[in-house]
Amino acid sequence: MTARIRLLGIRHHGPGSARAVLAALRADPPDVVLLEAPADADTVLALAADPEMQPPVALLGYVVDRPERAAFYPFASFSPEWAALTWALEAGVPVRCIDIPVRHSLAPQPAEQQLTLTDAPPRPADPLAELALAAGYDDAERWWEDVVEHRDADAHAGGGGGDPDGPFPAIGEAMGALRSLYEPDGVPPDPVEQRREAHMRAGIRAALAAGHHHVVVVCGAWHVPALARAQQPGIVKTDAALLRGMPKVKSAVTWVPWTHRRLASAMGYGAGVTAPGWYHHLYTHAGPDVIARWFAEAARVLRAADHPASAADVVEATRLADALAVLRGRPLAGMAEVDDAARAVLGHGGDTPMRLISNELVVGTQLGAVPSTTPMVPLARDLALEQKRCRLKPDGAGKTLELDLRQPLHLLRSQLLHRLVLLDVPWGREAEGRRSAGTFRETWQLRWEPEFEVRLIEAAGLGTTLVTACGAALLQRAQQSPGLAELTVLLERCLLAGLPDALTEVLRLVDERSALDAEVDRLMEALPPLARTLRYGDVRNTDARAIEHVVTGMVSRITAGLAVACTALDDDASAAMAGLIRETQSALSLLGDARHLAALQRALATVSERDRVHGLVQGLATRLLADAGALDSDATERRVSRSLSSGTAPADAAAFVEGFLGGSGTMLVHDPVLLAVIDHWLAGLADAAFTDTLPLLRRTFGSFEPAERRSIGERVRTGDGPQTHRGHVDLDPERVAAALVTIGALLGVDG
Repeated sequence: MTARIRLLGIRHHGPGSARAVLAALRADPPDVVLLEAPADADTVLALAADPEMQPPVALLGYVVDRPERAAFYPFASFSPEWAALTWALEAGVPVRCIDIPVRHSLAPQPAEQQLTLTDAPPRPADPLAELALAAGYDDAERWWEDVVEHRDADAHAGGGGGDPDGPFPAIGEAMGALRSLYEPDGVPPDPVEQRREAHMRAGIRAALAAGHHHVVVVCGAWHVPALARAQQPGIVKTDAALLRGMPKVKSAVTWVPWTHRRLASAMGYGAGVTAPGWYHHLYTHAGPDVIARWFAEAARVLRAADHPASAADVVEATRLADALAVLRGRPLAGMAEVDDAARAVLGHGGDTPMRLISNELVVGTQLGAVPSTTPMVPLARDLALEQKRCRLKPDGAGKTLELDLRQPLHLLRSQLLHRLVLLDVPWGREAEGRRSAGTFRETWQLRWEPEFEVRLIEAAGLGTTLVTACGAALLQRAQQSPGLAELTVLLERCLLAGLPDALTEVLRLVDERSALDAEVDRLMEALPPLARTLRYGDVRNTDARAIEHVVTGMVSRITAGLAVACTALDDDASAAMAGLIRETQSALSLLGDARHLAALQRALATVSERDRVHGLVQGLATRLLADAGALDSDATERRVSRSLSSGTAPADAAAFVEGFLGGSGTMLVHDPVLLAVIDHWLAGLADAAFTDTLPLLRRTFGSFEPAERRSIGERVRTGDGPQTHRGHVDLDPERVAAALVTIGALLGVDG
């Protein structure tokens, strides 16, 4: 029996190609199907028939001892290779992969094994797009639909029966002509492509040697002319020479979920398509109502986002898309016609509805799924169990998750997300401005990305479960941490992630480093995370009492050395120190320990009176003491008056004002004496001094709220103003009592 080899040249991820492949396979079933995919993927191909397998998915090949060296081979429901694979598994026809195995493609290539490149121009990124462009089309998939698939369908409808090979012989001939322009000698200039095509030719010959007489090869259309030479005289020796001595590594191949977003060419995927969601719709809803279905989905998406979209709009948009296709001489409406009709009817000419349709439908947010029997590293399997326990399903579409840590399930979800962050798998990202350690609520933005599968494989060496792997990762970072501040942040994350076994070692390192670190600024950087941990540890059911003695020691060293640390600083260092003082004050106020606050106030009193301390720091120290009641109003006014006296350099006085006001004009609004002191100082500045200090003053007063600036300006203009803190205000005792009850409930204070 004479062997038959049918080469089906396809466009990767093209729904028209997928339908044509299925038609060719059903019209003339082969006895083996060969796919352009890594040959060592044969061991996991059968999983594609599992009911749990839901595309989009990808073959993941990686180096076992260096999992960061990995490659993905994606498949969507509309991928021709996926259509051929699932058809072969359902029909019981053997299916094999014939491309270079990942054990070779992922191995480092020695320089001496590199082949010589020719001066020929590089091959086109999308060969079918070249043919489409020559035919006057700007969209390769549209060209395939209009010129290839529909003509073939017309031939069958006309009663001629059509060619069982469909358009593929013509595609192969066209590719041969196209390749001759780029490869006059018939040899690809790229050495990697030379080896790939040699390996695929060898795979075809191996199928024939195994006794198969009817071979179908599903490959990229560009490779058809090269694979057609599989049985030419002399090609066996040439291929053997190309494949001899290829380096190899120990590798593994498995299936992982993929997303439509990652299939998009805009994400940098070389074989990507511009509209994966649109192609999925075309493939799964083929028929006369495919356009109407699309607009119905678009209307549903818009209504869910509170944009008006009625059934009448759907009908009108469908008619407009069909009319545009007729005017443009195309057999069916394509993406361009659908987009124009949607913008005119559903989007009312606006960009916002169209962006929504693009994200949700044109590109799509679909995330695939793989069977539970898929080979996984133990860490990935443990994550799957944790996701099931927390009732959190990975999703390719971004979504917001609100957590209340007082609920056990929400606490488990929070710990899971924080553990994954420690493993550099940021499935969830905390919403900006919402610190989980400072409240019983958390807000997360969730989105699962396919590359997280590789990061899990990389982290698998740290442990077989999330808890052990996260603990090991955290301890590694702690031991390599260059500073105390980084250590205390890790300690906070340890508690957020619920890792009590790692807590003891990290706490020991914090205690050891804090005792040896004489730099006050480093101690101040390290204090806020510890304070948050102490204050809110009970929300997460963690015992943070062991941190108390560390905090006490750090506060003692900070307050003892603060005055010296604030001496002789330049402008930049003073600004940094002022920020640290504010953070330290906030941290100790959060703890509410009177001993720590009193110690800080004594240190600030020394700073406010010490010579050679920058005016910015002195002003801030004075303001914090006044706010805490450590300085009464008269003492505050004397201190401000002295700092703004004629003996103080204008620049130093301006820096004091900036530190004292601290971005808030409330004190000037309610204290006319202080306002008068600052007004008198400003009025007494010489012209040159005023010009020099104006930028700093503008920055200071520009940070006030608009209402504060208006009130201050009105008071300066009229000399009058609202009641100050030094006057007497009559308060209604009943209203005060009601307000105190409300405030106590908000702060969690009884009585």
